[in-house]
Amino acid sequence: MAIKEIEYNGLKYSLSYEIIGQNGVKNILILHGWGANKELMKRAFSKYLNQFNCVYLDLPGFGLSSTLEAPLCTNDYANIVSKFIRSLGIEFEIVMGHSFGGKIAALLNPRYLILLSSAGIIKQKRFSVRAKIAIFKILKSIGLGRFWRIFATKDISGMSKIMYETLKNVVDEDFSDIFASLNSNALIFWGISDDATPLSSGENIAKLIKNSQFYSLDGDHFFFLQHSKYIAKIITETTKKDR
Repeated sequence: MAIKEIEYNGLKYSLSYEIIGQNGVKNILILHGWGANKELMKRAFSKYLNQFNCVYLDLPGFGLSSTLEAPLCTNDYANIVSKFIRSLGIEFEIVMGHSFGGKIAALLNPRYLILLSSAGIIKQKRFSVRAKIAIFKILKSIGLGRFWRIFATKDISGMSKIMYETLKNVVDEDFSDIFASLNSNALIFWGISDDATPLSSGENIAKLIKNSQFYSLDGDHFFFLQHSKYIAKIITETTKKDR
């Protein structure tokens, strides 16, 4: 494990990362989803992507990277990761991202984009959720925003106010135009039973990205843990032709 200090918008971020493999022909950056860390991605892929030089990164606010001092949006995360890449002096032909990490990977627009149940397609909220949002906005307008935890998503257990504000920034971003503008070669993998980012979202992304291949696999939002060997095989075969 190593640490890189990155400065962005006047703040410093300590980013924890690990490089596995030093003799591969191509480099791959691997980004985890919201609430996870690089250890989850290592557990899935470290045994199977051994033909690549793999960099596993803890995004700011997660894992062993530093906590946030100010709320971020996905574009901020992408800018921080871009500065991290430049600091390493490594060219990443391939970037893989799960869920929230998929949106960051898309903004980096690599030659090969690997999406694992990526976020970025907005799904309609239930009425009860929309009602909670409306009530919170009313309370905030009259100075009672301090009761934000009452209205927060169940995903914020133990989360700081800054991380909660960041989650609000990133959770409903529509990346349809970004996906449509990509010139990456995209491999899109999805869990058939995913209820966090439904299968229809993956199918929509595959239609939006011009050069894409779509694979639906058994499993939920973390389907890749049981299909990592197969996913690694597809990545290897797809990128081999450019070696």
